Amino acid sequence: MALVLDARRALDGKIRRTPIEASPALSERAGAPVFLKLEALQLTGSFKIRGAYFVLSRLSADERQRGIVTCSAGNHGKAVARVAHELGVPAEVHVPRDVDPAKFQAMVALGATVVRSDFEGYDDTERLARAAAAASGRPFLSAFDDVRILAANGGTVAAEVLEDCPEARCFLLPVGGGGLAGGFAYLATHQLAGCRVIGCQLEGSPALALSLARGEAVTTLPAHSTTAGGLEGGIGRIGFEALRSRVDRVALLTEPEIFDAVRFVLAHHQYLIEPSAAVVVAAILTGKAGRLDTPSVAVISGRNVALSTVQRILAA
Repeated sequence: MALVLDARRALDGKIRRTPIEASPALSERAGAPVFLKLEALQLTGSFKIRGAYFVLSRLSADERQRGIVTCSAGNHGKAVARVAHELGVPAEVHVPRDVDPAKFQAMVALGATVVRSDFEGYDDTERLARAAAAASGRPFLSAFDDVRILAANGGTVAAEVLEDCPEARCFLLPVGGGGLAGGFAYLATHQLAGCRVIGCQLEGSPALALSLARGEAVTTLPAHSTTAGGLEGGIGRIGFEALRSRVDRVALLTEPEIFDAVRFVLAHHQYLIEPSAAVVVAAILTGKAGRLDTPSVAVISGRNVALSTVQRILAA
């Protein structure tokens, strides 16, 4: 809790307080009021700037001079690149071979050194990034497996949702490494007893579902080709520990179902969101979220998607 408060103070005036918007179309489908927390309208196009700014702003003078290394499927790297540029910190971002082109170009434009790996999967790419950090003596910044990231990325979003939509009792969250979902679930369940948390994942890369079944974090998975790169790969140990006793249901969505959700949001809200973000909407549209009998908030995590991907989605 104290770390979330620290993060909120650090981020005050540095990021946008993104709006919550009612969704009549989703409410009709769900049979209960549904609201969208629009982190897709956040600076750099996703919630990731929250954690990036909180951690980078607290680097020591020596760490700032040496610079940092990180690994990203795209949004975290874009956020780190922007904050590092503002703070004058050298940043090296390792990305999978099939990283979204729009995200890759944004990181380069923001001045980061972007290293594209020979692997399509996030987990193999992160292994190389960690090795590069260790060899050079630079700190490695995890995109999700860091308590500071959970506090800033998930905790501060949850705090805003609870303040701006106090009637909400159910929360739908995209789950990749667990940085957003873990931090959100920790704060929400602490402050709102009896609320429900629904984790939404790729059917082809279901790290949270597998972790719950095995009773331990599944931190690596085989590479899975997807346009929803932010949901691919294993879950962080810290995020899983935050979620294991707080998540009530896991919805597993397919790529076509996610594409349908991207089109639905564009048609009904006129927002273009990325596939990783659309998974929460897909969970409602398909019924995989289960019955929503209380006001619910779906966190729309990002908007960064290449034009070529948008054309594929619209043509499908």
